[in-house]
Amino acid sequence: MSDAPSTAPSPTAAEDAALQSALAAAHTAVWGYAVVGAALPLEQREPVAVARQVHRDLRDRLAGLLTSRGVEPVGAEGGYALPFPVLSAVDAAVLAVTLEDGTSSAWTWVLDQATEAGTRELGVAELGAAELRAIGWRTAAGRTPVTTPFPGLPD
Repeated sequence: MSDAPSTAPSPTAAEDAALQSALAAAHTAVWGYAVVGAALPLEQREPVAVARQVHRDLRDRLAGLLTSRGVEPVGAEGGYALPFPVLSAVDAAVLAVTLEDGTSSAWTWVLDQATEAGTRELGVAELGAAELRAIGWRTAAGRTPVTTPFPGLPD
């Protein structure tokens, strides 16, 4: 019998990596929604505050889940590069769509890598919630169609 540590990956290693990606997307969304809110008039910021809080709660839930699995959760970056200048309410809505599409992609990967039923359930719920938020932002941005047939997958 060997005392050498096992080098076999844990049965949830791929799932944990995908959850780390979802956590990184949540960090990005929390930061990005601050930019979205700053570009909108005060009376239009309620959906931003709600979405930002949802992503904060999700970030905290994912960090707790990963910690409970013995995985060090990925931290937020010090800052993020915007994909384009946000100079108007339409730009803000397009950024919100971009944020939600990013989280959708991460949740799609979670679903692909999930080995546990609870992780699959979380992935389905969060993928659906991200698409619902994106529908509202696509509408605000004047984009059509407002729905995506397969959220999280490339066009």
